[in-house]
Amino acid sequence: MENTSPSPATRWEKEIVGDRWQDYVGRFDRMYTDGSDLQGEVRFADAMAPRGAAILDAGCGVGRLAAGLSERGHRAVGVDKDAGLLAGARERHPGVTFLESDLLTLDADLLGRSGVPQSFDLIVVAGNVMVFLAEGTERAVLANLAGLLVPDGRLVTGFATDREYRVGDFDADVAALGLVAEQRFSTWHLDPWNENSSWVVTVLRAGAGAAPVPGSDPRWA
Repeated sequence: MENTSPSPATRWEKEIVGDRWQDYVGRFDRMYTDGSDLQGEVRFADAMAPRGAAILDAGCGVGRLAAGLSERGHRAVGVDKDAGLLAGARERHPGVTFLESDLLTLDADLLGRSGVPQSFDLIVVAGNVMVFLAEGTERAVLANLAGLLVPDGRLVTGFATDREYRVGDFDADVAALGLVAEQRFSTWHLDPWNENSSWVVTVLRAGAGAAPVPGSDPRWA
């Protein structure tokens, strides 16, 4: 099932092309082969989720997070805009549901038509997804994903701090949406955060005064 709504080209689509795309896919193939630990995000998400949780791997790429969480008994769904990455995810993890959609336009209708949960206990945006979104859409993507959470659900992001979209930009978007940053780390292994950290992991929850997100459903009423 695909979402064919038009959306702006992402930084990923503009920058990770040709040899750079092949290098990305090849790097994960080599890491799978040599037994590298690719489960840090999986352990992090699994620890904070209730058993059998509905979890969205937003910007799933080759599908390792959704697959790892599925193995742990969660109802995990992977979503990505890159059809080539999704093809690899489906080949490697045939028992997991992967959907093609821009995170900017992902909605409950597409999820429902695909036979997967329409709202989630936890949404994980790992692997530098935030810094590869289309320029200027970051706040709208956060808003859209927040609208797919169950009441009191959590949204977790992780990205490098040296890109065009900075931690300060992210924090401004979070504040504007009425989201609350509950926890912040410098790695998926819970290392403490400081302003010199090269990576930032943030756990978000909708604040009590958060306004309904445009296009949200009655869960926000």
